[in-house]
Amino acid sequence: MQPPGREPRRAVMGQFSGGCYLSFSILVLLSLRVPATLARGPRGEALQHGQSGTLPHFLEEPVDGYIVKSNPIKLRCQARPALQIFFKCNGEWVHQSQHMSQEHTDLGTGLKIREVMINVSRQQVEDFHGPEDYWCLCVAWSHLGTSKSRKATVRIAYLRKNFEQDPQGAEVPLNGMIVLHCRPPEGVPVAEVEWLKNEEPLTFPDDGVIDTRGDHNLIIPEARMSDSGNYTCVASNIVAKRRSATAAVIVYVNGGWSSWTDWSPCNVRCGRGVQKRSRTCTNPAPLNGGAFCEGMSVQKSTCNTVCPVDGGWGEWTEWSVCSSDCERQRSRECTAPEPKHGGRLCDGVALATENCTGGLCTQNRKLLHDAKPQGAESSSDVALYSGLAAGVVMVVLLIVAVTLYRRSQSEYGVDVIDSSALTGGFQSFSFKTSRQANPLLINSSMQPDLTVSRTYTSPMCFQDSIDKELMAERSLLDPLPDLKVKGMSERAEYHVMSHPQTFPRGLAPDYRGVAMGTTLGRKGKNLFTPQVSLTLSRPLHKATAVFGHAGGRLVVPNTGISLLVPHGSIAEDTTWEMYMSINQEDSSTLSEDGSEIFLSPAVTYGPPGLDLSCPIAMTIAHCAEVAADNWTIRLKRQIQDKWEEVMSVDEERTSCYCLLEAQRCHLLLEHPGRYVLVGEPLNQEAAKRLRLAVFGSPDTSNSMGFTLRVYCVDDTPHAFQEVAAGERSRGGRLLEEPKVMLFRGNTFSLQVSIQDVPQLLWSIKPFTTCQEFSFSQVWASNQRPLQCAFSLERYSHSSSQLSCKISIRQVTGEEQILQVYTSVVEKEKGVVPFFTQSDCTITSQTGSRAFKIPPSIRQRISATFDTANANGKDWQLLAQKLHIDRNLCYFACQESPSSVILSLWEAQHQDSGDLDSLASALEEIGKVQSHGAAATLSCGKEERDSDFTKLG
Repeated sequence: MQPPGREPRRAVMGQFSGGCYLSFSILVLLSLRVPATLARGPRGEALQHGQSGTLPHFLEEPVDGYIVKSNPIKLRCQARPALQIFFKCNGEWVHQSQHMSQEHTDLGTGLKIREVMINVSRQQVEDFHGPEDYWCLCVAWSHLGTSKSRKATVRIAYLRKNFEQDPQGAEVPLNGMIVLHCRPPEGVPVAEVEWLKNEEPLTFPDDGVIDTRGDHNLIIPEARMSDSGNYTCVASNIVAKRRSATAAVIVYVNGGWSSWTDWSPCNVRCGRGVQKRSRTCTNPAPLNGGAFCEGMSVQKSTCNTVCPVDGGWGEWTEWSVCSSDCERQRSRECTAPEPKHGGRLCDGVALATENCTGGLCTQNRKLLHDAKPQGAESSSDVALYSGLAAGVVMVVLLIVAVTLYRRSQSEYGVDVIDSSALTGGFQSFSFKTSRQANPLLINSSMQPDLTVSRTYTSPMCFQDSIDKELMAERSLLDPLPDLKVKGMSERAEYHVMSHPQTFPRGLAPDYRGVAMGTTLGRKGKNLFTPQVSLTLSRPLHKATAVFGHAGGRLVVPNTGISLLVPHGSIAEDTTWEMYMSINQEDSSTLSEDGSEIFLSPAVTYGPPGLDLSCPIAMTIAHCAEVAADNWTIRLKRQIQDKWEEVMSVDEERTSCYCLLEAQRCHLLLEHPGRYVLVGEPLNQEAAKRLRLAVFGSPDTSNSMGFTLRVYCVDDTPHAFQEVAAGERSRGGRLLEEPKVMLFRGNTFSLQVSIQDVPQLLWSIKPFTTCQEFSFSQVWASNQRPLQCAFSLERYSHSSSQLSCKISIRQVTGEEQILQVYTSVVEKEKGVVPFFTQSDCTITSQTGSRAFKIPPSIRQRISATFDTANANGKDWQLLAQKLHIDRNLCYFACQESPSSVILSLWEAQHQDSGDLDSLASALEEIGKVQSHGAAATLSCGKEERDSDFTKLG
């Protein structure tokens, strides 16, 4: 053993030199201690170092430690009694200069306790290369010998970055077992593992539903719906904390059939028929991508119904003997045959009576047919006609009295405040078609899920019309006393559904579109000559028509885009050839940072030099989910290949007006050009609507093949028209009712997968069962359809039916299921149109036919409300009652605010022929009694044009 406090001698010194040196050191120590010992005596020695015969006893021994980063670690020893304590590391003595020692007396025993510490650095540990870890121990000396402490190891702490095994996501059925494996990264000391669910620490309930094993795996023996979520394995030690990849666990529920309903009645009254019963996949309903129920939802069975037998009369009996009343009788019975099984009874009488003397029989010397004297009959007729005349006079007087009273109560007159002025003169039609069978589907007997599908209410095309007759009381339509209007015989029409191959009744020049190259203009001047392509093989994306002083409406069929030219907006003796078109734009031109996307098609109307006295009303369909305030939606106009902002739909401007609804936006515009609605999401909850559809057609290159094509497009009529045109050209069939889902701006992708394909009947190409669209593809699709295809092949020609489901879901978002039941045999297929209006080419209406409100009534309403009065019943109150009470400054800048308000109302209600809402609003205004005059708004034309001056 080398003496502490010296450097160890090398081999040159030899063992002998080392022994001499040790002996010399001991002698020196004894020589120093003897005088003190003699001076203190035996008792003093015992008090300081304990009783004789005691070796050093360690009160504190060094413990294992870890070096974190570059921070050294301290090792500590305490012993009693001890003359000296030194550390020995890896078999070598630590130099005395590296020791930090101190000595103190135990107050309880009076004995001295020696304490020694050293620092071990990272460099020392790294420089050591031995068969075991770096170690240190303490050696303590006393009079009787030495004692050694335990070995303490010193290691460098670390934690690797990568997990040896990350947990993997899983889809588990309800009550199934969830097992998530996790092997943490290598580290010193060994990392401890905890689990997070949806970023929250996972708690382990006392019932033991969730269990973790020593190998750090997470085991849930019986999965519940609440166990769905994102799971993360977290490993940590004294150095760092590491997170594994997140594993998505989805607990799904496979669908189960409900009980069968009762059999329906036989579908025929007589003979052999069919009855059926049904069941639904709701016990339970599939959840989270669970399998749809296998088997048929409808069962049919033959039935036989006993035919009803209608009754028939038997032969008449012989006439009876003539009675004292000069009458005879005969009878018959309903027995040839008798009515059976619900058959009808015999029609006619069972007993017949007649005069048996030909009218010559007398009674009490008087003819029987001479019952009344002639004078009595004449007096009865006079009394009847006198009473009727008196009743008519009373009714007329009552009508006149009521009319005078109501006129005295309101300054507007009966034709403005009375709803009968609008609804009494026209028949009010309300059309609601019952969806007994969807013509879009091949198998129309299956009822689609109506809870998730939508029906566009935007105008598709003009249909056959039903004339509205003016009411007989012309006094209700006469102008107000203080308003002079030209006498007009106005007619209006409501539009109802018609066959796709029929055109509106009485096709007149008002309905015809302008032929290619037609030149019309103001007083013969050429204003605009567009080249219109009327190719019927693809959707018509452009419409043109000639409008005059009467105004009209222009529609791009089946796109949700329309333009209303108000009556009187074009000067008299002037015509304009106007057009409207849909353009495909690139969203990269919107903004440099790419934060804005198109929410509607880009629509152009013109011509550029159009001069109107009041704004036009344009309706554009959009795909934004505007129920929550998650968007900033703006109207932009293209100026020299750049999109410049016109206004935000939430702000108030005097240059234009925006009225945003759930599926479309109504614009009041004064300047022709190209316009579009764009949106900037405010958060990740912002969503746009996607329309999902699945089409199918046989594989032309393989007689056993069948192709399913799934489309995801923005939920606007125009976008879906692109899909319909392509599928029509390739002979595709719509296999399921299109559905709508919300796609949120949370950067997650869209996955499309095919499920529940009968494995014994059909095969599908490997690695094609799940396809994915990136977030940017879907989010910035800009009205372009996204398509993915699934190619299937049947094993046998006898397999004529295909049933499967298409799952479309955004990762961590909404999911929709398209259920496919179809026949793939050519002879069983039928030609089914995509749209009942797909062949409609009528794009315009002019004159009074285009408006819901007849021009004469419109003029009277405008003349009445454009001027404020003492009761405040001016155009501001009209806007309030029609729920158009935002941005009133815009209407105040118009020459006729009421007329512009009515134009906007026309655009809102272009799909319904019901004037009840307008009539109700006028009737409410007639009852308003305001004590203060309404505040007026004012602005000049310079302010109205300032915004567009900045753009152009």
